[in-house]
Amino acid sequence: MLIDFHTHCFPDKIAARAIEKLADASGGIENYADGTVEGLKNRLAQDGVDAAVVLNIATNARQQKSVNDFAAQINDEKMIFAFGSVYPDSPDALDELDRIKELGLKGVKLHPDYQGFFVDDPKWKPLYKKISSLGLITVFHAGMDYGYAPPYGGMPEAMARAIEWFDSPVVAAHWGGINCNEDVLKHLCGKNVYFDVSMGYNMMPKAYAAMILEKHGPERMVFGTDSPWRCAPQEMRLLKSLGISGAEMEMISSGNAKRLLGIE
Repeated sequence: MLIDFHTHCFPDKIAARAIEKLADASGGIENYADGTVEGLKNRLAQDGVDAAVVLNIATNARQQKSVNDFAAQINDEKMIFAFGSVYPDSPDALDELDRIKELGLKGVKLHPDYQGFFVDDPKWKPLYKKISSLGLITVFHAGMDYGYAPPYGGMPEAMARAIEWFDSPVVAAHWGGINCNEDVLKHLCGKNVYFDVSMGYNMMPKAYAAMILEKHGPERMVFGTDSPWRCAPQEMRLLKSLGISGAEMEMISSGNAKRLLGIE
């Protein structure tokens, strides 16, 4: 079984525009799906992926409810496990977390650069504690973001401080931080946080991938692509090049994700 813990899609009416805008902001990055729900499902089927976590992001306070309504609409808990989002600085963010739980969503996505915050700012402790009290999974964008200029809000040293304020699972995307390999090894490896392996292919030197995997352990890694910007065969190439065992691959490809999502 293969579970992709890091994918994105959008409502049909805005998908094409969203893909064009995001690709342009990131320097013309290529997309491997069209950004729609059906486009994502078709890509998953084509690549032999059994299920995917769809990470939705509220980029302003006004979007929260519509973003989470969309997540609930596509969340079938068979092929699609959709996560919600809150805008951290929204005055009703804590109430919206209750609604996310009531909608049956299993987690939230927070993106410090899209949402304009630093993950280790103590002002977010109540937000993190609320997430934890509801038993929700938190996926953070981690490291650099090619669509933004520095400083970045989710760098490894800051992430190491932020995860101390959680009592529920946290996933630091992109091997713990895009283009932050040395700092991931120094500050995050071995801590109580999961890494997804999205955006590693053709961006992360194999030697760093091997060091991070060895130091952090396969029991705290989940497969991911960041679809539509990568696809499963690409990210599997990097993993397969690392010479890991079948048991380790099973943990990364589905076992850890199944445990986090509470599925058989």
